[in-house]
Amino acid sequence: MEQKDDIYYIEKVLAGQTNYFSYIVERYQDVVFSIALKVLRNREDAQEMAQESFIKAYKSLSSFKGTAKFSTWLYRITYNNCISELRKRKIHFASTDDVELKDEAEELNLDGIPEENRAKAIKEAMDRLPEDEYTLILLYYFEDQSVEEISRVTQLSESNTKVKLFRARKKLYTILNEMMKDELYTIL
Repeated sequence: MEQKDDIYYIEKVLAGQTNYFSYIVERYQDVVFSIALKVLRNREDAQEMAQESFIKAYKSLSSFKGTAKFSTWLYRITYNNCISELRKRKIHFASTDDVELKDEAEELNLDGIPEENRAKAIKEAMDRLPEDEYTLILLYYFEDQSVEEISRVTQLSESNTKVKLFRARKKLYTILNEMMKDELYTIL
């Protein structure tokens, strides 16, 4: 359903009704900005990169084939723009293509966090993650992107995406555990 909605608006834009692109911007601006902010770690740079990503997507809209979800395509543009910007600044990411892990997905168990505090605790813990791990968690859990879609966005192999997602979950779990321990100490 989501993809049909996007395709409807994309077709309208491609037919010359450019005002329909505002729907796309409105729908995806928060996630595009979040990805850019986490990767670039600077609000102004992230705002600029989000705008550039939408401009690039608009100009390249005719090249969108529809083989993946539009959101995957847009997030990939954003992520690639941010990585290119970081490369200009000489920041490099290490590859983990050689690491293998089992394919079993490990879910985060948040039962120890009171429901009313979960969103705040998760946001705080995610903010402590490195930008690449933050992006993986954001796309997988909050944007419901599949491993295949995330690998397209990040240009990592599917196995590397699984490895990094596994590590990001473990790190997020560790951070949440530490936060809970700190909270217990302050209560006691």
